[in-house]
Amino acid sequence: MLSLGMSVLGLQRSAASWQMREALEIAASIGLIFGAILAIFSVLQARRCQVQAEQALRSAAGAFAVTVDEKFAMWALTKAESDVAWLVIKGFSTRETAELRGTSEGTIKSQCNAIYRKVGVKGRAQLLSVLVEDLLLDKPEPV
Repeated sequence: MLSLGMSVLGLQRSAASWQMREALEIAASIGLIFGAILAIFSVLQARRCQVQAEQALRSAAGAFAVTVDEKFAMWALTKAESDVAWLVIKGFSTRETAELRGTSEGTIKSQCNAIYRKVGVKGRAQLLSVLVEDLLLDKPEPV
């Protein structure tokens, strides 16, 4: 069938010389080597980008902690209240916070109420909302 199609088109079928086959194999080998080199460079570049992104994330996390601590200081939270506020922000329940701090749930509730009063909010959700809003919008605190 192939020879019929070639004869219709006026093409002649001839065996490729060994030089032509060798040239094709060499070209294919060079292409594969070039592709492998490009793949290695791509992987190295991706790794560099990943390291940079991880460093930026660590910096942002550190900046977040510093900013939140500054807010706590501005709100005049005591050390104990700051510790409890961090646990509240992290999503720990009153019971879990009491267990972690080695105190009663009543003490934690009292500290939470003091935190909410100083910040001017009514509960956990509003506390977190105030922090996120202030951090994302970089809104100055009213005096």
